[in-house]
Amino acid sequence: MSTGFAAVDVIRAKRDGQTLTDAQIDWVVDAYTRGTVADEQMSALAMAILLRGMTPGEIARWTAAMIASGDRLDLSTVPRPTADKHSTGGVGDKITLPLTPLVASCGAAVPQLSGRGLGHTGGTLDKLESVPGWRATVDNAAFLRQLQEVGAVICAAGAGLAPADRKLYALRDVTGTVEAIPLIASSIMSKKIAEGTGALVLDVKVGSGAFMKDIDSARELARTMVRLGHDSGVYTVALLTDMSTPLGCAVGNAIEVAESIEVLSGGGPADVVELTLRLAREMLDAAGLPDADPAKALASGAAMDTWRSMIKAQGGDPDAALPTARETETVRAERDGVVTSMDAYRIGVAAWRLGAGRARKEDPVSFGAGVQLRVRPGDRVRAGDVVLELRTDDPHRVAAAREEAARAVVIGDAGPAGTPLVMERIA
Repeated sequence: MSTGFAAVDVIRAKRDGQTLTDAQIDWVVDAYTRGTVADEQMSALAMAILLRGMTPGEIARWTAAMIASGDRLDLSTVPRPTADKHSTGGVGDKITLPLTPLVASCGAAVPQLSGRGLGHTGGTLDKLESVPGWRATVDNAAFLRQLQEVGAVICAAGAGLAPADRKLYALRDVTGTVEAIPLIASSIMSKKIAEGTGALVLDVKVGSGAFMKDIDSARELARTMVRLGHDSGVYTVALLTDMSTPLGCAVGNAIEVAESIEVLSGGGPADVVELTLRLAREMLDAAGLPDADPAKALASGAAMDTWRSMIKAQGGDPDAALPTARETETVRAERDGVVTSMDAYRIGVAAWRLGAGRARKEDPVSFGAGVQLRVRPGDRVRAGDVVLELRTDDPHRVAAAREEAARAVVIGDAGPAGTPLVMERIA
């Protein structure tokens, strides 16, 4: 690794709008990972990247340097074609839970490395940890064995996978640089490419409950990530999907698991089923299995069988009762009318205030806490009807959550304008 650089020179170059060289990028990512570039220096560089942007070549090299900072998994011993999915995060977004066993039951292997929730967005690992006994940590040998035997694994990324991203992700969170598209794209894609999957489907959320509030920024992020995937030899496609309204009727941890099990049982909310099947078809096409029928696998119980095997393989009991909150409060309609909107961001904040999420990575979560939606946009209500249920273990949390939740539900005289769940496909 070249040593002829100083961090301040790299910071100044990007601050002044210059294109960083490959050697500069390789050096600064490696030096930061090793601790010879300080947090305050990388903070300054991250802010310069947020304000000045990066060329496609810079983003590709930055992503490659993040991958090179650690291990790259070899999935060549897995006998099935591999496909993974990544969502940029939303409210009520439990799609990974039914989707992973569903795709596996159709003949692909799904190496799903997932994360924890922060702020108003939920985390897949937090949801699954509400299943008694289930473990998020799986070592590489067990990871490969589970992929070979079950075809599906959902777990935390190992410490050796893209360690530069782990350091930089935590730094971005406290320095106001989370929104930098080059850093979002390289963060997501460095981990996904390092995990060794052969194909990747990206679910890029758009709307109030998403990081990308407008379709133009979501489109830019999706195109950037698709290009990074293709450049690394990973077949990659992105769907832009609506996150102005929560997905499904459950926002929390255990209640989202329960809703996912409903989907695997052949029921569940229509929007969760629709998006699960659409993403499953994209993953199966990408894996070279276009004739597989995910709807049939849901109806037959095959996907549920794989779910049970996946949970058991990681120490969980698929028959155990899920945690429930000690307190339930209701939010009622204040007038007759039609639900015109349910703001995903406000519902997510309400669930977080009830204890379902965390403000800092080290905070615990309450598995039973969350918001249960009793109506959806387009439903007609009368004054006094229950529109939301607030669930928590701590009654002191209810007042602040109720204020946010009540403002999320808008009741008017006419129904909402329909927004398609899947807005665009980018390949």
